[in-house]
Amino acid sequence: MEKKRRGRQPKVVTEVVDLLKDEAKELVNDIKEDVREEVREHAKGLGDSLEKVFKKTGIDKVAKWVLGEDCGCDKRKEKLNKIFPYRKINCLTEDEHGILETFFSRNTAEISPSDQHALLKVYNRVLNVRQEPTSCSSCWRDIVNQLKRIYKEYDDANS
Repeated sequence: MEKKRRGRQPKVVTEVVDLLKDEAKELVNDIKEDVREEVREHAKGLGDSLEKVFKKTGIDKVAKWVLGEDCGCDKRKEKLNKIFPYRKINCLTEDEHGILETFFSRNTAEISPSDQHALLKVYNRVLNVRQEPTSCSSCWRDIVNQLKRIYKEYDDANS
């Protein structure tokens, strides 16, 4: 029987492994940045983002080689886009900005029913959602935090 070799790997192997790790990290970071850019600019949903990753890594070519030209990728992409769409955020109108400015300038933890109605109207239109009125305090915390982020981004972009 052969004895397993114990001890350190040769220096060349360690250097090659380190080099491959660095290359893999760089590739992953490039893919992440490409996907982020794709999502910001063109992607309708998860299907588009996965398509970008598969093209970048070469998985799409393997799938077409194994399964043929019609591998079902386009149908799968459309289905994923439909199930997991990306939200397109609408710009604030002047009136909506005024509502948020008034609300956030008060710096209060209380939200009156009229504030709730106004904030929910802004939230639903800007984020393209259909959030129903709620008495859940953590839900309102999340809504207010998202609106605050949008409000700050709007002010930062226009100052």
